[in-house]
Parts: sequence; structure tokens; C-alpha cells
Amino acid sequence: MLVRQKCMSHTARAEVTLAPNQSSGMRVFPELTKQGVSLADLRIQEIVKRQSPIHNPVIRQHLVCRKPQFHPLFLQEAYERCRKICAEYAKSFYLGTLLMTEERQKAIWAIYVWCRRTDELVDGPNADHMSCEVLERWEERLHDIFDGRPYDMLDAALTDTVFNFPLDIKPFRDMIEGMRMDIKKCRYENFEELYLYCYYVAGTVGLMSVPVMGISPEALLPAQSVYNGALYLGIGNQLTNILRDVGEDAMRGRVYLPQDELAQFGLSDKDVFSRKVTDRWREFMKEQITRARFYFNLAEEAASQLDKASRWPVWSALMLYRKILDAIEDNDYDNLTKRAYVGRTKKLLTLPLAFTRSVSSPATTM
Repeated sequence: MLVRQKCMSHTARAEVTLAPNQSSGMRVFPELTKQGVSLADLRIQEIVKRQSPIHNPVIRQHLVCRKPQFHPLFLQEAYERCRKICAEYAKSFYLGTLLMTEERQKAIWAIYVWCRRTDELVDGPNADHMSCEVLERWEERLHDIFDGRPYDMLDAALTDTVFNFPLDIKPFRDMIEGMRMDIKKCRYENFEELYLYCYYVAGTVGLMSVPVMGISPEALLPAQSVYNGALYLGIGNQLTNILRDVGEDAMRGRVYLPQDELAQFGLSDKDVFSRKVTDRWREFMKEQITRARFYFNLAEEAASQLDKASRWPVWSALMLYRKILDAIEDNDYDNLTKRAYVGRTKKLLTLPLAFTRSVSSPATTM
């Protein structure tokens, strides 16, 4: 498949040793691997099949027959609460959803709220009370949502969504697994470990979203490639979050940067905790940023294959996250004492550009 082939062509690992450049006296740093966990190992194809609108119509009909019958005013209030949460905490993304059909809007807001609540279990105000037992109960509650037995009003919005769209439970369960990683693990030995974490906490969001956003009838790529691109956007977003938050994470005793790659550049946790930006650190960050951009490039092709009315929030996220990487560069790679951000004016200027990209016809590099 086209997106996968593009990925595989960039996966060669460069030399991992630091060697001086004999002619210039400059130190040569390695190019980092861009290969993560294979899509087969993540069982993405199974998710694509189960989330296909035409997959097993008997099962789909069975779901329709046992769909919970909520009072219309109750559902209206449930989705309205989801809308308000999305509008407050994801302003640019929320604005992009306004072009979508009403049914798709509500579904995306419900998915966003569930993901946010899941993330807040580990990073929210009650994170100090987090435990594996809490996550076990949250996963049981997820199964209740998919079985038509929501616990509260926000859960009810997601229950209604999973009966309206062919959503598979696996990406949701995988996100919870990412939360388990966060409470058990604060170091990642290599990029493969980090990639798996990024898949769990962010790549899964893309997989949840594709059935709701829809694939354009004019799409030039197969559904599998569109799902791959959605996953890659999540990977790129999470890698960017990690690079933006290095200093803040260090203050919590966490280092999300691959340990073996730090060593390749003559760095260690000590350099992260010292919060001193050195030439080695700058070179290391340049390679990290290059890899994040690589995943955004992979995501571009799939973003244009989505239903036209659903593309704007995706393009907005893609372009705004790229600007966070630009901001790290503008800060001279100081993400140890500074937090890169995109100002309100730049965000507003980016949205029309994202809209222009979103209304263009699907295209691919053949």
C-alpha cells in the first residue's frame, strides 16, 4: 500500500556511533530510525475490517436492534455537554468540526470527551490516586458503554455513537493500555518502545475517528492506507507533545526520549535534568523533530482521502502541530526551560490555510 511503502523506504538506521569528521573536525551525529512497531503487530488490519461499514451486515443489524433507546432530550443534553467540553479544551479542532454533518459532529465530540477523560485519569487533578485498579474499572465501564449500559450522561453520548457508527472497541482498550504504561513506566529504552506508547495514547484516536469522519467516495487510496495515515498523524502529534513537554516531564521525573538515542548523541538523563541546552542537545533535537515531521508527511496523503466535510479539523491539527515543531526551532531547541506554543494570531492565520487544503480534491503520490 502506498503509505506503507513510503514509510518503509525511510526506515534504515544510520550508524549509531559518534565519530569525528576528519576533514572538518566537526562531530558527525547519527540519523535516527523512523521505523516503529509494524502495523501487523498492532493488528490494524483487523480494526479496519471490523470498522468497515459493510463488514458483517448481520452483526450491524443486530446492533441496530439492541440500540438503547434514550430520551431525545437526554441525548441532546449529553451531546451538548460533549460539545462544550470540546469547544473549551480543543478550540481549533472544535472549530474545524463545525463543517461536519450534525451526526458526525456529535460523534466526534463524544469520542473526544471519552479520550480526554481517559487521559485525565493519569494527567488530571486526581492523578495522584491513579492505580491499575482504577484503570481496570474504567475498562469495565468502557465495555458497559459498548454493551449499551452507560454509567453517566457523557458515557451515554459515546454509547449512542458506537451504535450509530461501526466503531471497534480495540482502539479504546488500547488507549487505556497506554494509560497503564504511563503509571508503570517513565523511561523508554528505544524508539520501538516509544512508538508503541505513542500508538496507544494517540494513534488510537485516529483509528477511532476514521469511521465517523468517513472516507471520500473519490478517495484514491484503499481504506487500509487511510487508517495508516490516521495512525501516523497520532504518532506525529504525540512525538510533538513529547518534544514540547521535555522540561515539564523532567520536573515530574519522566523522560520520554529513547535512552539509546540519547546515548548515541553523548547525552543521558542527567543532561535532561540539568536543563542546559548544549550543541549536542540541539543536534539531538534536530533529529527528533525530523522524525516527527516524517510522520506528519505520511499523514498528509490520507488526510485528503477523508470525506470532504470532515477534513478541516484534521488538516488544522496537522498544520498546527507542525508549527509547534517550528516554535521549538525558533526557541533555539530549548525545550528544557521553555514550552513551545503557537500563538493565537498564528493559529487564526493557519485555519484558513487548513480549510483550503481540506477542500482540495483527493490526491496521492503515485
